[in-house]
Amino acid sequence: MSMPELNIRELFYITHINNLSSIMSLGIYSHEKIETDDVHSTPIYDTDIVSRRKEKTTPGGRNLWSYANLYFQPRNAMMYRVVHEKDPTNLAVVGIKTTILNENGIFITDGNAAHDSTLFYPPNKGMDILRKQWSIIQNDWWNRDDGSKRKIMAECLIPNQVKPDYIQAVYVAKNSTREKAQSILGDSNIPISTQPDMFFQPNSRTKIGANISLIDGDMFFSNLQTLTISVNLQGVMGKGLASRAKYQFPDVYVAYQDACRSKRITATRPFLYKRESSLDDELADLETPLGTSNTVKWFLLFATKRHWKDNSRMEDIEGGLKWVRDNYQKQGIQSLALPALGCGLGGLDWKTVGPLMCKFLHGIDISVAIYLPQESQIEDIYKTESHLLP
Repeated sequence: MSMPELNIRELFYITHINNLSSIMSLGIYSHEKIETDDVHSTPIYDTDIVSRRKEKTTPGGRNLWSYANLYFQPRNAMMYRVVHEKDPTNLAVVGIKTTILNENGIFITDGNAAHDSTLFYPPNKGMDILRKQWSIIQNDWWNRDDGSKRKIMAECLIPNQVKPDYIQAVYVAKNSTREKAQSILGDSNIPISTQPDMFFQPNSRTKIGANISLIDGDMFFSNLQTLTISVNLQGVMGKGLASRAKYQFPDVYVAYQDACRSKRITATRPFLYKRESSLDDELADLETPLGTSNTVKWFLLFATKRHWKDNSRMEDIEGGLKWVRDNYQKQGIQSLALPALGCGLGGLDWKTVGPLMCKFLHGIDISVAIYLPQESQIEDIYKTESHLLP
């Protein structure tokens, strides 16, 4: 089997926006150089993470503290931790030219450099290793148990500093941060781009009524307590959100198959899997627990198809929504994220599904987020309160 070509357009450095001024003038310093040169820097990592890197050495005999570390994928477990500990509007990602890979003394790692299982390679060998796991590094998600959480954090370690000449872009989560970054960079010709998804933020959010938000984004990184997965009644998670849930959360797949066999899920009665393990343990680079709502994450398995070959039926969607409205309090659901039920692979149209969902979910006393279909662009008129709550 041939290995994929590496399409590395840039490398990435995660930092606090307050550090952009010194980075543009001095470059990206290692922790050791920041300390020895007495450069003012606003930290984004806690002391446990920093001290762990100080204790580990590379094959060259230097500790990680003496390297500036760049990621091949910034949307990783470290970023997840940082955005849950810091305000995302205070963060920036600096894009670095790939010519940095020609510098002397660099190492490429096959994962989080501070992890006990991670190996260090010279550039040529490191590129061969990256080819083998490039699909993991470029993925939208990771899993703790299969090693992808560690591997998606593969690093390029640069001795001492990354010089300013290598900087080619800056990325931020929101337009307000972009304006702040522009004021810091002044007349610099470095482009600044707003990329919410890089920081696990929604691309857009529209308020509908008192408790519903329409969101363009990745539902699996929602902070709401319960995530809804569209499934069929055959125990098959083959495509769409169900397929991702199967591989990202294997225990959800086991619970789903058991619910199908025992008939605890029907065309009009979803099954609530009350998962006990913390999502933060799987998604974040953790030394200490995060104080977020993701310490408890439940999954509502909602049948939008009877057979995986079928199209979705509006009457089934309506029956399932009625069950949610009538049972959410009794089941202990405190907040709920849902996809556009039956749209996409189910063949239904948001123009009719959207108003139906809002009819049943509007007015219940919990926060509800409806994640818009990704398969097609929805006209703005069909995302308005006048259309969804006539």
